[in-house]
Parts: sequence; C-alpha cells; structure tokens
Amino acid sequence: MSRLVLTGYKNLKKIFTSRNDRRVSTRSFCAILLTSNNNHQSPAPSLMDLNQVVQVLEYLAPLSLAESWDNVGLLVEPSKPRPVKTILLTNDLTDTVMEEAEAVSCDLIVSYHPPLFQPIKRLVQKDWKQRLVIRALEAGMAVFSPHTSWDSVRGGVNDWLVGGLGHGQVSVLSQAYVTSKHTHIVEFKSRTERLDSLLGELKALDPVTTVQDTHRDDGDCTQVRLRCSDSVLTPVVEKVIQHIISCHSLRILKLEKVPLLDHGQGRLSVLDQPVTVATAVQKMKSHLGLRHLRLALGQGCTQESFVRTVAVCAGSGTSVLKGVQADLYITGEMSHHEVLDAVAKGTSVILSDHSNSERGYLAVFREKLTESLPANVAVMVSKADRDPLVVV
Repeated sequence: MSRLVLTGYKNLKKIFTSRNDRRVSTRSFCAILLTSNNNHQSPAPSLMDLNQVVQVLEYLAPLSLAESWDNVGLLVEPSKPRPVKTILLTNDLTDTVMEEAEAVSCDLIVSYHPPLFQPIKRLVQKDWKQRLVIRALEAGMAVFSPHTSWDSVRGGVNDWLVGGLGHGQVSVLSQAYVTSKHTHIVEFKSRTERLDSLLGELKALDPVTTVQDTHRDDGDCTQVRLRCSDSVLTPVVEKVIQHIISCHSLRILKLEKVPLLDHGQGRLSVLDQPVTVATAVQKMKSHLGLRHLRLALGQGCTQESFVRTVAVCAGSGTSVLKGVQADLYITGEMSHHEVLDAVAKGTSVILSDHSNSERGYLAVFREKLTESLPANVAVMVSKADRDPLVVV
C-alpha cells in the first residue's frame, strides 16, 4: 500500500472519530482509501485488498480497545494477495463454518472469537483449530478477530446487548483509556553545552522517550521536560542525575490515564421505563432470538418484581459484573457460586449461554461494515455458526 494511503488513514482516523455521523465518516474513509489506491484515475468502484479492509475493520473497532490478554487483529494472512469480494462474519470458526466459507469462496473470515489464542509450535492435523488454519491458508482465506475490541467500543456488543431491555441512561462498567507509550514526565535543568549529549543517551535507552519542551533559563542552563515509559524510568533518571546541575531541579510526574468516553467493558443501564423480571425475560428472548433462557431470582424477588437497573456483559461476565449494584445481571455464563452470590444480594440473573449473548451483534455489524465498503464487497453472516449447547 502506498505511503499516501497510510498517511491518509492515520489523519482521517483523527478527523472522522470526532464526527457524530459514523455512517458518513466510514463511507468517506473507505472512499479515500480507494481513491488513493487508484491514484485518482477512476471514479468507478474498485475492489479492496486485504490491507484496506483490515484498516476499515480497525477503524470501526480499534484494536487498542481490546483487553491486554486478548489475541485480536489479522490472525491468518495468505501469501498470495487477492481482492476481497466476500466476507463471512461468524461468532466462532468451526468445521461447519469453514465448510460454509469454502462453499461461497470466501476471501476473509471475521471470527469474533479468535481461533488462534494460545501460542502454537507447529501446524498439524490432529488439533482442530490448527486444521482450520491450514484449510484457510490452502484456500487463500484470511482470518481476522476483533473479540474484546467489539465488546469495548461504543455501539458494540455490550451496547447492543443492554439495548434489549429498552432505552436507558447507559454507563460503562470497566472504563477504557487512551493508550499511550508514555507514563511519566521527567523535568530537570541541565547545562546547555551537555544537553545534546544527554538527549542522545536518553534516546538510545528507548526511542519512545520524547522531549516535550525545552527553554533556556539563562545562558548556561536549559530547562527540559520529557516523556518516557515506565519500563525505562529508572535508567532515564540515572542518566539525568549525571548531567543535572542540582537534584533540586529534578521532578518526576506520573501521567494520569485519559478515559475514552463511552468505551470499555460491560454496561449499566438505568431504564427509562422499568420492567418486571418476567417482561425482561421475554424482551431478552426476543432480542437474542432464543426460546429459552436461564433465570435465577434475587433474594426477595419474584417475576413481578421491577427491574430499574440492569448490568450486562457479553460472554462470561463474572469479572466485569462482580460487585456491581443492579436489579438484574444479563450475561452468557456464570459459575454456580457466582450466581448464588448475586442472588444473595437481591440481584436476579439471566444467562443465555456464552455465545448466544454475542451472536446477535453480527447482524448489526454486517450493516455497519456493508455501509463502510464498496457495493461490490459481499458481507455475509454465517448460517452454520451456533452455540454448542442446546436445551434438550
């Protein structure tokens, strides 16, 4: 991809993120990617390559929003590039989903759960996940996984899940923050003639270390303010102490994390119109497209008790929901003892099984992605994908 495209991508992310109309911004973003790739020669719709589609996917849900333990992004990349004409969305990549992808000559599989999670040392046939990766490579299919970046992003999985009970005042349970390589500011006063040498030594320690500001106090001294990461703070300070005029001129400040409003794991909604537990169950059955849900009534509650506050976390919600005060928890799965803890606090619990709390968002994302790509790219939701657990 040309430098023009990459530069435009970085600048456009800043511009479009500030806009309220996500539909307009993603369409414009895609259009400029295509225009740059075509060198402004043809107004006709162009096919997008894999890198361009990945850029759109990462724009819709930045990978920086994913949890640190997660494995997100482009997981399988074929050696031979080809235009992306067909994209298949699935919650899990299984053998039946792979068969479906092969049948439609899929170019890119977007699997919400990463099929590759733990490090692997070999690709062999006896492991089912490794077999799927081999089949994808042999068919020239790429595999991308968004996972917890979809959970955290505004308008993502958790916003979709909590919306099943109706409108309310929604807040994030586990706040996401702006990612930064810098954690500390180091301020000091150095002799001007030694400053270039010192800054060179600091840069050699860690290229991420940057000078934020310098100004001369007088002819011999310069006040310096630089940013560095936690991993190199100690050696940076050791170097600085060797050059500064006085230890009294040294100050170390810890940078506070900047919250990303409306982004993060889990959601809490104060409903505009409270509903009974029985109504909440029916609403969630309809929202999730399920005939059955599991319900645990909070201590002192009945199905006619009113729900005013609801906390949700798609998938396995225990760590995010723990300690949250709400009339109702909605998640995919919790352990027996975790349900008992919630019930003892008077909180009712609705469980749908893990992937059933996530899968319905695929149709929502299909619309977002379709609107963000040229009309000649087909975006499909898997018909073979389903939760492995069924009620019998």
